[in-house]
Amino acid sequence: MHAAVLNVLGILLMLFSLVMLPPLAIALLNGDGTSTDFLLAGFITLSSGVLLWGLADESRTRELKLRDGFVIVVMFWVLLGLYGALPLLLIPSLELTLTDAVFESFSGITTTGATVITGLDKLPTSILFYRQLLQWLGGMGIIVLAIAVIPMLGIGGMQLYRAESPGPSKEAKLTPRITETAKSLWQLYLFLTILCSLCYYMAGMSLFDAVAHAFSTVSIGGFSTHDAGFSYFQGDAVKLVCTLFMLISGVNFALHFVAIRNRSVSHYLRDAEFKTYIILHAIIILVCYSYLYKVGRDYSFVDVAFQAVSFATTSGFSVVSFEEWPEFITVGLLLASFGGACAGSVGGGIKLVRLQLMFKQGRREIVRLIHPNAALYIKMGAHTLRSEVLDAVWGFFSAYVLIFLVLLLLLLAIDVDQVTAFSAIAACLNNLGPGLGEVSNGYGALSASAKWILISAMVFGRLEIFTILALLTMAFWRE
Repeated sequence: MHAAVLNVLGILLMLFSLVMLPPLAIALLNGDGTSTDFLLAGFITLSSGVLLWGLADESRTRELKLRDGFVIVVMFWVLLGLYGALPLLLIPSLELTLTDAVFESFSGITTTGATVITGLDKLPTSILFYRQLLQWLGGMGIIVLAIAVIPMLGIGGMQLYRAESPGPSKEAKLTPRITETAKSLWQLYLFLTILCSLCYYMAGMSLFDAVAHAFSTVSIGGFSTHDAGFSYFQGDAVKLVCTLFMLISGVNFALHFVAIRNRSVSHYLRDAEFKTYIILHAIIILVCYSYLYKVGRDYSFVDVAFQAVSFATTSGFSVVSFEEWPEFITVGLLLASFGGACAGSVGGGIKLVRLQLMFKQGRREIVRLIHPNAALYIKMGAHTLRSEVLDAVWGFFSAYVLIFLVLLLLLLAIDVDQVTAFSAIAACLNNLGPGLGEVSNGYGALSASAKWILISAMVFGRLEIFTILALLTMAFWRE
């Protein structure tokens, strides 16, 4: 492995060791007995980072290439999940196996929100905070954070950014320098988190719950500090705050950045993906509410809107016993999670802009059958798209479906029932979290082999398939 790759991986692990400090401080303040475990986990992570950094011969260190960026991103997300599991594995009161600890860690860092832990209301505050913090860091991506705060990663930083950032358009930068782009993204992310925390607090949450749930809301994660999730909180105010910030976090962050910089919201209305995003969510909410009313299910409009937005943005929060809803709604919302949020957001799924382009291309082919000699172009807003973009979208969709089917068959091969297998793969590949069947109340009952399959689905979904598949090709490794 190139010295430059080892060097960056070592620095990133050293950076990640700092994540143990906030829960360590909470554990010391509360005296809950977990401080030693967080301290040991931080020490192991820091030592591993120093070791990797020391193995890199600086005389052989060179500027990062695009290929290095892909290797670093995939390896670091794997290391994140493994080292992030250390506190969960070391704390005796959790009684987690290695598989369960790694599953919970990967679920947090990929913002999936699937959990194997029960009895959240009785857990120490330090553990609860750590789970929420994992999701918050995973939302925007620690790679982007590293580019923002470590100047030495400014060289080759674009390679890391392109490999890690979500969405089909990875060349766009908010500012001329990639380090400034990363800083702008994290400043916006932090601003939304603080604003969400304040809104939760004013809506009636305790200060701790407000901050903790802001972490998982703005990251579109889905973890909660209570077994009952959002149904633990009384009143509609908290649900409305969550619904609003889930919608905000599902929007392309570049639009938010431009809105703040120009002090104008007019560009939102000019963005084709944003308009589709709002219209689609409105339709999903109305369809769900109308159908539930038709079949005699008495749910408030706020609860239905909350649940619909939660699934469609891949947040995964719940305020109702979702699995008890009619199959038309449960399956429909699972399918809605495939569309996910907008490109450039922290949400999962295929991304709405890709579905838009596929629809536009399908419509063009129908028109071409009728008018074979017509010059037909596909546009997003005022921009005519190159054929390479369309090819990439269809290539991604094909790979997404293939990965879904392979992982689904693997679960079925180890005797997981069809409903559980389909919903679990959909929930983990789309970084959604809640599922149906055996996983409707958590993933703890699944076998260890099933959990490892779902861990791979989470990583594939978080890194948008191609980042991992690129490493599996001969062409990638050929000099």
